Amino acid sequence: MCKILLWITSRYQTNVGAILFIYYFTNGEEKVKLKEDVPKSGSRALPVEDRTRQYDFPVCGKRGSSMASESSMANINGRENTSLNGEPVVKRPREGVPQEHPLRTPKEPQNKVTVVLGAQWGDEGKGKVVDLLAMDADIVCRCQGGNNAGHTVVVDSVEYDFHLLPSGVLNKKAISFIGNGVVIHLPGLFEEAEKNLRKGKGLQGWEERLKISDRAHIVFNFHQAVDGIQEQQRQQQEGKNLGTTKKGIGPAYSSKAARNGLRVCDLVSDFKVFEEKFRMLAEHFRTMYPNLNVDIDSELKQLKEYTERLRPLVTDGVYFMHKALTGPSKKILVEGANAALLDIDFGTYPFVTSSNCTVGGVCTGLGVPPSYVGRVYGVVKAYTTRVGVGAFPTEQDNETGNLLQSRGREFGVTTGRRRRCGWLDLILVRYAHMVNGFSAIALTKLDILDTLPEIKVAVAYKINGQPLPSFPANMDVLTQVKVEYETLPGWCCSTETARSFEELPVQAQNYIRFIEDFLQVPVKWVGVGKSRESIIKLF
Repeated sequence: MCKILLWITSRYQTNVGAILFIYYFTNGEEKVKLKEDVPKSGSRALPVEDRTRQYDFPVCGKRGSSMASESSMANINGRENTSLNGEPVVKRPREGVPQEHPLRTPKEPQNKVTVVLGAQWGDEGKGKVVDLLAMDADIVCRCQGGNNAGHTVVVDSVEYDFHLLPSGVLNKKAISFIGNGVVIHLPGLFEEAEKNLRKGKGLQGWEERLKISDRAHIVFNFHQAVDGIQEQQRQQQEGKNLGTTKKGIGPAYSSKAARNGLRVCDLVSDFKVFEEKFRMLAEHFRTMYPNLNVDIDSELKQLKEYTERLRPLVTDGVYFMHKALTGPSKKILVEGANAALLDIDFGTYPFVTSSNCTVGGVCTGLGVPPSYVGRVYGVVKAYTTRVGVGAFPTEQDNETGNLLQSRGREFGVTTGRRRRCGWLDLILVRYAHMVNGFSAIALTKLDILDTLPEIKVAVAYKINGQPLPSFPANMDVLTQVKVEYETLPGWCCSTETARSFEELPVQAQNYIRFIEDFLQVPVKWVGVGKSRESIIKLF
């Protein structure tokens, strides 16, 4: 009987399972279990449990025959089945069943970037926190802004001022990287380096450890001149200006958005082509601003001289970051310029900068995928300051404000302008946390509060007697809010020598805990002085 069945199977290519099924109903002999066939293409697929359902079929021939041995019934019509004794035979993969593929197995990034961002209106002391973290970093990056930002770092009693250079450039073992999101004024870059070289030895060899993205846009002298003209026009037309640094940042980003800007890659390529584009761009601004004084030939001559110094520093920024992120283990630090409330999208518009200085600017300004962003640290001054004009709910235009200004030496690093001062605004910082998702906070300049008998903290905004659920987008609304404060006792003693949380006065400890509880974000560092050593690490 089995010989007939096998002959029929081979002659007419009949499904052996179907024949055995028929034979099952016509001959009640010994049975063996066979798995049901996988449904043919186009038929309704059975549930997984039904597809693996087992049926009993009769064994052909007598017990012990060579055609159906007790050890197995395998390889019938190219199919492999289970053995008679219940042990599975070796199976080959089914066609159409997905197999594991190494590329489809999720992988954690080899390296992630650590980000330091300002959580207020800037001037929070980011440079000091970056300097602390940069001491054992392999790469320190700037991702946005230009030389409108200013970071002060004090090392070995030498005070360094950085505007374009990452603060981590003082670490001689680290590479400093200026990303594509930064707008670069070349005279400003080289003047900054030379100025800091005269101050101390910290910047020696800086050109050997600096890389600049070839996609970064260039700020020209006429951009800076246009910045000044625009501020003058605002003052004449509206009676108020934006309070820019007049470093050409806004006009340079405008050129970038208008798609007529020039990048580093243009400058270090064919200079004749660059010159032609430069002249067109300069004429464009001269047409827009007839009073603009542009010495095109002089600036081109200056740029050509800088080109040779710049060329060895230029690299493909995307490829550079990709290698850093996917290569051997590295500590990569990103230093944000400006701060959350100066962000072009999320800040107190229009009194903001022209770039994204929140965490999203890390991805767009460096070419870093979001999955490679690790810890994000927000830097918060123990009180609040702001340079220039714009709404400032907790501003203290009184003796308290003057005390904070004088004790904190609150003058802009870039412009030297006097900073406006007020109480710590936790509504504002909580909003910055919503946008950035801070892993922890660095609380700076706690020592400036040492002489105050009591300290106020903003904990709510009200408008027309009703509490505001969130930070308002409209600046006209922000100027009208009434601030609710929580008053905490001061400590009236110096904190400058403290090097642990326990060494701080109890009232200072309570001040820190209050901030943590309100924001639901831990405070990781506390700054109590200007020097690199004057910082307390809590965990």
